[in-house]
Amino acid sequence: MFLPEFPVCFPFSICNDRFVRSVRHSCLVAGMFLTGTIFTSFPCTVGSARAEPATAESATPVGVAGVRKGNMPFVLSELGTVIPIATVTVQTRLDGYLTQVLFTEGQEVKKDDLLAVIDPRPYEAFLKQYEGQLAADIAQLDEARMDDARYQKLLRRDAVDAQTAQDQHYKVQQLIGTVKSDQGLVDTYKLDIEYCHIRAPVSGRVGIRAVDRGNYVTAAQSGGLAILTQMKPISVIFTVPQDRLGQVRELPVEAWDSADAEKLATGKVSSLDSEVDTSTGTVRLRAIFDNPDEDLFPNQFVNAHLLVETEQNVLLTAASAIQTGPDGSFVYVVQADSTVKAVPVKTGISQGNTVVIMSGVREGDRVVISGVDRLHDGARISIPADNTSAAP
Repeated sequence: MFLPEFPVCFPFSICNDRFVRSVRHSCLVAGMFLTGTIFTSFPCTVGSARAEPATAESATPVGVAGVRKGNMPFVLSELGTVIPIATVTVQTRLDGYLTQVLFTEGQEVKKDDLLAVIDPRPYEAFLKQYEGQLAADIAQLDEARMDDARYQKLLRRDAVDAQTAQDQHYKVQQLIGTVKSDQGLVDTYKLDIEYCHIRAPVSGRVGIRAVDRGNYVTAAQSGGLAILTQMKPISVIFTVPQDRLGQVRELPVEAWDSADAEKLATGKVSSLDSEVDTSTGTVRLRAIFDNPDEDLFPNQFVNAHLLVETEQNVLLTAASAIQTGPDGSFVYVVQADSTVKAVPVKTGISQGNTVVIMSGVREGDRVVISGVDRLHDGARISIPADNTSAAP
């Protein structure tokens, strides 16, 4: 209680220290009396309340799936790349002006279709020149042969010098060489005229044109005229682990899109690489696809699925039911009293959200697939109606 610090003054103006201390003492006693009365009227409840007894463990809502028997296909899925069987850069084999371009970008062409023409007139002129020279040299050869035959007759009669007859024979041999040289030049220019007509080496699709008509082109110039890609059939190259080599030879292959959501085409393994990649322990494979609708496009990424084998009459359940603990894999099996039991299991191959259970559970068991983070061995559970599903 707060007591005033100033002296109490009485009518007779007597301020006595003893009297003041007496008054303060009286006030203090009165304050203590009032405080005791208050505490008596409102008893303290601190520490008097007792904790309520713990209630029984509440049930945890979970989702469950059944364990059933069925067949499990083992599909090996590997990332692959679509590679054309033939990709050709259409090149010119000689120099000249490009006078005709007979294809359009993106056009499907057949083998030996005419794609472009280089001005053939200079080569035709050279061809005529060497054909004339060939004819002249052939005539000289015929004349030399006749002379050689006459000298041989005269030599047998000793009517001509032996050296003269021999020189004539050598002249025939020289002219034979000249004629062969002329014939080679004629054949060369005939081939050049043929090379002026650029044809498709394979069937496929022509890409973006690199050179327009009217340009001067040279033999084997960079980029060529265009890129010609064979689309049908087409191949997919992918890798498989070296341990699977004996299982994948000549297997059917399915090509799925990069998201692994849509099947694009079906083909077959055609060849294996000649060696194992030591850095990855894998081997490259090539699968061939007919690709009639051109769903596979060069350099496209796809997922290659190979059906290696199918396990018959095995136990299957949802892969999300498999938990990992210190002792390995286990599942929570639902008991008859709405509790769960942690059961160790041994798993086999898996495909999507389905896994093979090799041991630990029986057909017809129900296992927890969701809500497992709040469970322990013996935990009580509840199963909402919409959280019960069959095994995949």
